[in-house]
Amino acid sequence: MSGWDEGAVFYSDQAQFPEDAAAATETKHRRHSVQIKFKEFIRNFEREKNIFPYRESLIENPKFLLVHLEDLLAFDADLPSLLRSSPADYLPLFETAAAEVLASLKMKVDMEEPKTEEVQILLTSKEDSTSMRSLGAQYISKLVKISGITIAASRVKAKATYVHLSCKNCKSTLDVPCRPGLGGAIVPRSCGHLPQVGEEPCPIDPWIVVPDKSQYVDQQTLKLQENPEDVPTGELPRNMLLSVDRHLVQTIVPGTRLTIMGIYSIFQAANSSNSHKGAVAVRQPYIRVVGLEETSEASSRGPAAFTQEEVEEFKKFSSQPDAYKTVCSKIAPSIFGHDDVKKAVACLLFGGSRKNLPDGAKLRGDINVLLLGDPSTAKSQFLKFVEKTAPIAVYTSGKGSSAAGLTASVIRDGSSREFYLEGGAMVLADGGVVCIDEFDKMRSEDRVAIHEAMEQQTISIAKAGITTVLNSRTSVLAAANPPSGRYDDLKSAQDNIDLQTTILSRFDLIFIVKDIRMYGQDKLIASHIIKVHASADAVSADTKVSKEENWLKRYIQYCRVECHPRLSESASAKLRDQYVQIRKDMRRQANETGGAAPIPITVRQLEAIVRLSEALAKMKLSHVATENEVNEAVRLFTVSTMDAARSGINQQVNLTAEMATEIKQAETQIKRRLPIGNQISERRLIDDLTRMGMNESIIRRALIIMHQRDEVEYKRERRVILRKV
Repeated sequence: MSGWDEGAVFYSDQAQFPEDAAAATETKHRRHSVQIKFKEFIRNFEREKNIFPYRESLIENPKFLLVHLEDLLAFDADLPSLLRSSPADYLPLFETAAAEVLASLKMKVDMEEPKTEEVQILLTSKEDSTSMRSLGAQYISKLVKISGITIAASRVKAKATYVHLSCKNCKSTLDVPCRPGLGGAIVPRSCGHLPQVGEEPCPIDPWIVVPDKSQYVDQQTLKLQENPEDVPTGELPRNMLLSVDRHLVQTIVPGTRLTIMGIYSIFQAANSSNSHKGAVAVRQPYIRVVGLEETSEASSRGPAAFTQEEVEEFKKFSSQPDAYKTVCSKIAPSIFGHDDVKKAVACLLFGGSRKNLPDGAKLRGDINVLLLGDPSTAKSQFLKFVEKTAPIAVYTSGKGSSAAGLTASVIRDGSSREFYLEGGAMVLADGGVVCIDEFDKMRSEDRVAIHEAMEQQTISIAKAGITTVLNSRTSVLAAANPPSGRYDDLKSAQDNIDLQTTILSRFDLIFIVKDIRMYGQDKLIASHIIKVHASADAVSADTKVSKEENWLKRYIQYCRVECHPRLSESASAKLRDQYVQIRKDMRRQANETGGAAPIPITVRQLEAIVRLSEALAKMKLSHVATENEVNEAVRLFTVSTMDAARSGINQQVNLTAEMATEIKQAETQIKRRLPIGNQISERRLIDDLTRMGMNESIIRRALIIMHQRDEVEYKRERRVILRKV
């Protein structure tokens, strides 16, 4: 997209009116009548009795006027179709009409001679937006509506509306209008001055531009990329060039989701590639924006998008006693078991409440969840489900994402050699969920990049002369495998969870998902999976399932917009006592085992329980989180993070009697094989003892116990064992 930041263009959708006199007068009359209609519309359109919205908004805000095309249609059926078919002709008429109405209104109010000021007309409509891929030649010079994410914004330039020309011979002046958008001005070749006797006639091309006396407006170019959910599988997202002017300038930052109305126009790229140099007729498309609305997280896809029936249905659903259970049953129904993980994912989708403190600090309301465990325990399925269900979601894999791809990258523009920012996954998913698979395979320097995004919810950039802070108010759902591939019960939790405590403390819930071999459960899982496979074809014909998914998505959206719960007094007191108790237990465990817990229990975990309680209240659309919610949140926290913190070899106290004797025997053999002060490779020791008929896991367990008692020491990355004095 080279040249997206250039404005030196000499072509646009110019209004070409026929030259012969009769047709010209007819067009003039028609334009005049249309302008009168526009004036009437602004003056006389009333929504209810004696409420004139456009007249009032003009007096309140004389700079611009937001016009709904539906209102225009209700007032006069021809006007919207004229605007849609040739907006470049009729929008200036509309703006002139608005300026005249404003002048006459001011005259009534202030009783002084009005001066006509420019009014910018912004259009909006409720119609569905067109896909960016379907915009073709038939849309040129027509009004279109598209939506997407802004990925880049240029700096503001001054665009001339009238160019002031001066003749270098006779000094006569001329004002030439400049075409809107990325269009240029056409300068006449000759001066119309008639030479006096003895005066030198004006040469050809006599005009000089006088920049100081020309009139200017602000203009900015944006780059709009398709929404990730609209891109067909296996294709790159398309992007479109937008040009905004006057009051729309600098209202948009990269990473914002937009829906825009604009005129689909074409321009000659200033530095079009050499292959196109001869092709005079080849132009690049861009959209001249005449109205834009942000589809931000607060008004996610428009606040009025919920119909009355939907709202009633949601409220009725939330008042049922088993609403929480029903929501959890709708989460990943094709996955068997894992009830607590489903509850945690439900909390993640609904999210807690974001809070702004009086001193300007912001507390995050998003919940981060880490699933850690064996392969084939449906971790990635959960991530894929969340990606489909969350209102805004981005799915990335650990190996395939770099620090810049997750946060933001600084890119140099080909034509202007300027640097600009392009937001990565965490910025694009602002107000939604980022799913990161294979979290443990990420390079550690890339993992550091998302520390700030997970706690402060911003991404700070200081590269290439750009210093800025981007918002990334996202929840993170990550899936990881233990370092050895499977979760090894013989190792301590520290070795199984091979992530730094800095990142672990940022996860509110950490689930260890184990593949336990139990006859009864295996049978149930097998029959469930076979049933899913057998009934798969029947589902694809039926549309009910997608409706369920869609319902859940809408309900999540509604809850996130409408409900921001807070803890009640009794719940706060209860939570305080619980937290102090948990800290006490962890301290006691640390004293008993002599090692620090692999997952630290800090104030962040207390905030995590608060967020979980709020999310549970939000599912029921209740504005206060009670003791029941706190109890459930503490239970979820206990079965996930606390369980992970306690797991591993330290809890292997419940050994059976024969196991204990076997371990004792193994210890004796190890001591016999390894005199004090000697060292031996671990592999060789285990091979020697297994030849004597011992079980390898028993030997390893004995070694771990001896290591805990400080009788042996590991060297050379745990490959060599040294017996201590």
